[in-house]
Amino acid sequence: MRVGVLTGGGDCPGLNAVLRAVVRKGVPSYGHEFVGFRDGWRGVLEADVQPLGIPDVRGLLPRGGTVLGSSRTNPFATPEGVDRIRHTLADLRIDALIAIGGEDTLGVAARLHDDGIRVVGVPKTIDNDLGGTDYTFGFDTAVSIATEAIDRLHTTAESHHRVLIVEVMGRHAGWIALHAGVAGGANGILIPERPFSVDRVQDWVESRFRDRYASIIVVSEGATPEGGAEVLQSGEKDAFGHARLGGVGDWLAHQIERRTGKEARTTVLGHVQRGGTPTARDRWLATRFGLHAIDAVQAGEWGMMTALRGTDVRMVPLLEATKELKTVDPALYAEAEVFFG
Repeated sequence: MRVGVLTGGGDCPGLNAVLRAVVRKGVPSYGHEFVGFRDGWRGVLEADVQPLGIPDVRGLLPRGGTVLGSSRTNPFATPEGVDRIRHTLADLRIDALIAIGGEDTLGVAARLHDDGIRVVGVPKTIDNDLGGTDYTFGFDTAVSIATEAIDRLHTTAESHHRVLIVEVMGRHAGWIALHAGVAGGANGILIPERPFSVDRVQDWVESRFRDRYASIIVVSEGATPEGGAEVLQSGEKDAFGHARLGGVGDWLAHQIERRTGKEARTTVLGHVQRGGTPTARDRWLATRFGLHAIDAVQAGEWGMMTALRGTDVRMVPLLEATKELKTVDPALYAEAEVFFG
């Protein structure tokens, strides 16, 4: 069988580990041949490919990003998109696709499956917000990076008696903020699932200074004040209709300075959260997902994706990844609130 592989959406630590696992098992165990599509669905639309054999995946396990490149191309943005994909697969003699991506990439894969294209999915996102799977690879790395940043910011916050706001990624789900905030000892965590009260944040800050400690607040980029809206970097939208978020940290810093008279500064971690080498846990999970994905191709489990359930990797319908985002359980947030203020 000749199998095409693509990585779509934002880059993510562990993508290369999936590619390595798929090829390292698929070639010797099943005799499959692999072709990598460059830059996600763009590569499929434009028949832009590169070889993907065992020599091409050597040394990829610790490497961040994706050697195939990525993009936010949406084949359904144009009427002829599906036909172009069909022609590419036919011209290149591709029998099946493995699509590695998040909500948008897997959403495209699910629609293509409905159109009769043989596809298996692998879920990835640093936000850990995909349904159907307990964890996605990339999340552990992002949390580790954010936690280290918070650890480092404690000393400078205390030295200058400042309030430090740490803005992390998380458009619709606050998993990174919650995990890193608790692990890093933040005294306030703001997530998209729960609009925040600026009065309450002010209370946290003032309580901290009364105890002669500096204050660190961790905020997801998608968090919103009560009665407010998301803060946008730009009104422009990508091919899937997503506006670029960012700036809630600066907005909050200005509010804190105005209300408390304390100096406040913002650190936006941005893309550093998904860059660099993946953690051991993400390498392990990505490898397992890759091994099970190629098994699914061999078994003809089309329209399915790998998913972690407890400690087991199972195959679940692609639609489970996209029908409902996995958001932070209010009970988990309530557990963390004991440390606020």
